Amino acid sequence: MAEAETLRIDKFLWFARIAKTRSQAQELAEQGRLRLGGRVIDRAHAPVRVGDVLSFAQRGVVRVLRVDALPVRRGPPAEARALYAELPEGQASAARAE
Repeated sequence: MAEAETLRIDKFLWFARIAKTRSQAQELAEQGRLRLGGRVIDRAHAPVRVGDVLSFAQRGVVRVLRVDALPVRRGPPAEARALYAELPEGQASAARAE
């Protein structure tokens, strides 16, 4: 089976264990508090690609993540952490400028 080039943002958040449930991931995406490459996302079916930069507030902290791989399942936490890299906020603005 070939790997997909894109994945729904709600599935990525759930597979990467950023959201505890898929419902929470959908809610995060639909509330408009999530940015993908600097654009505000307001739908759960927005596509995510490798190299995209996500930014959002979680538990009072702004998180900036670069997508390094697209998962095919919701695996263990160690596998989930390998899907993205945490970026300092300064690198996020440089990544968007590219």
